Amino acid sequence: MTIPADASLVLAPDAPAHANQFALLGQRRFAPFFWTQFAGAANDNLFKFAFTVMVTYQLQLDWMPPAMAGLAIGALFILPFLLFSATSGQLTDKYDKTKMIRFVKNLEIVIMGVAAWGFMRADAAVLLGCVFLMGLHSTLFGPVKYAYLPQVLEAHELTGGNGVVEMGTFVAILLGQVAGGLLVAVPQIGHTAVAVACVLLALAGRGVAQAIPRTPATDPGLRINWNPVSETWRNLKLAHGNLVVFRSLLGISWMWFFGAVFLSQFPSFAKEVLHGDEQVASLLLVVFSVGIGIGSLLCETLSRRQVEIGLVPLGAIGMSVFAIDLYFASRALPASAEMGLGVFVGRSAHWHVMADLGLLSLFAGLYSVPMYALIQLRSQATHRARIIAANNILNALFMIASAVIAGALLKAGFTVPQIFLFTGIANAVVAFYIFMLMPEYLLRFVAWVLTRFVYRFDVRGSEHIPAEGPAVLVCNHVSFIDAVLLMAASPRPIRFLMDHQIFRVPVLGGLFRLAKAIPIAPQKEDPAAYEAAFAQAVQVLREGDLLAIFPEGAITRDGQLQPFKGGVMKILDGARAQGLEVPVIPMALTNLWGSYFSRVEVRGGQNVAMVRPFRRGWFSRVGLHVGSAMRPADVAPDALHARVTGLLST
Repeated sequence: MTIPADASLVLAPDAPAHANQFALLGQRRFAPFFWTQFAGAANDNLFKFAFTVMVTYQLQLDWMPPAMAGLAIGALFILPFLLFSATSGQLTDKYDKTKMIRFVKNLEIVIMGVAAWGFMRADAAVLLGCVFLMGLHSTLFGPVKYAYLPQVLEAHELTGGNGVVEMGTFVAILLGQVAGGLLVAVPQIGHTAVAVACVLLALAGRGVAQAIPRTPATDPGLRINWNPVSETWRNLKLAHGNLVVFRSLLGISWMWFFGAVFLSQFPSFAKEVLHGDEQVASLLLVVFSVGIGIGSLLCETLSRRQVEIGLVPLGAIGMSVFAIDLYFASRALPASAEMGLGVFVGRSAHWHVMADLGLLSLFAGLYSVPMYALIQLRSQATHRARIIAANNILNALFMIASAVIAGALLKAGFTVPQIFLFTGIANAVVAFYIFMLMPEYLLRFVAWVLTRFVYRFDVRGSEHIPAEGPAVLVCNHVSFIDAVLLMAASPRPIRFLMDHQIFRVPVLGGLFRLAKAIPIAPQKEDPAAYEAAFAQAVQVLREGDLLAIFPEGAITRDGQLQPFKGGVMKILDGARAQGLEVPVIPMALTNLWGSYFSRVEVRGGQNVAMVRPFRRGWFSRVGLHVGSAMRPADVAPDALHARVTGLLST
């Protein structure tokens, strides 16, 4: 088993390869952490939702009307993320993460003790102060939560691990909010019951945190900058240094904007639009949380246990479609007297609302988990917590913006369903903009669709694709979509050196331009372009990325492996001149000959492709066999040809 360099002191004998993501719950490196964050998320939401319901249904406060209660409480909770995330990220990089977790859980016990007193006195001012303090608690825990996982999990476990954590977080939100809504509504003793539950959950979280194994500091020599303003700016600049990571942070922050609009409006939506009581408000949270949990867990299954960012566009599409449909499902509901849960569930019109809510949250799970995993995978270990802190800062800004915009829309006369419609349309616009900025997401989505709905794609030996550092991938060339299939098989982006003529193919040419593929023309046809292509190829390797080349030089016209040309040797020589000894990974695509994208058809005496759709039907089986790396000194066209031939026969 390959162990991440920064996890060698954590992964002990109790870290066997897991059959699926749930097996992690039986391992000490993961389980105590999971239950610690579960208890914290449950307590956060039990406390906040009980307080929100108290203000909405029980207290009559002139200075905080029910329609604005959720927005005010939500904004106050996330304010510490904006103020203290930069400091929190530094502390997490500098100190043992386990010690940080235990300190945060001790702080939670103190805060919940104060909150218990506020609940028993029904003192909204005290409870608002505790909302801010619990936001501080979560600010300190946030960088630990997401920096801990890549330190104890392997790269292929990140999607599954993040999926389980996200599922657990939203199940905890569900249980905490349902418990908060039910306990606070108990006649006479409701406030006391909430107070006791908050303290007990804080104690339980601290108890299980004691079992989390030691996780050494990743940057113990870091000097803490206690100025939150300058450090916040420095963290954002640090995150911006990796554009893929930074734009993924923006994508996650937008998801929190989207989700915050819905979560903050649930009590008001339940009361004013659905005409339901506190239990109906709790049901909305149940449906939303279950949807997020299911979507998060589906990520590992849909991604073949790799970081599959192709799921992100799928998630964005679903979020918009069902947010918009939620507007149409809820705007026509007739006025009625306030109803309980049984009456609400018994009306068929409400099932449409619940389905929309559940599906939009499911797609939000598909959207968020791959982005979190990508950030963890591509962030430098010594700076990872500060990158997560930058994420929390951006999340806070976006969530505050969501509270301000939703509040402004309410004051302007928008109804809650109209706010949902606005959010769904805005999500479509923002998602399109993000995917144009980061075409890798869109390309991986195309590859994901192709390998799930057009072909049955079997990948063998994917562990031979390096998790980091430069490498040259060498593969046979059977069809016009070979590059797309290689994209789908690799958790890392690949730059391709490709025949310039393929860029003239409609649609596919546009995709390859988005992928920043390097066009190469024959040397006799355009010597300058030929040399420029190889210079770009070497530059890709200098930047530490993967480069793929099809050494046959063109797509096969008879289904047979053609002789390999010397381009790969020219690339290796250019890399060696730059001081790089780059491994070469042989690959073989199988069963593609005869598919729609291969040159199997004969028209006018010429072998052509893409003239007879569905010639092999749906879900025809194709494969990719990846061989072990070859040292540059062992590489020659004939030796490579022999290795690829061997992979084709396995």
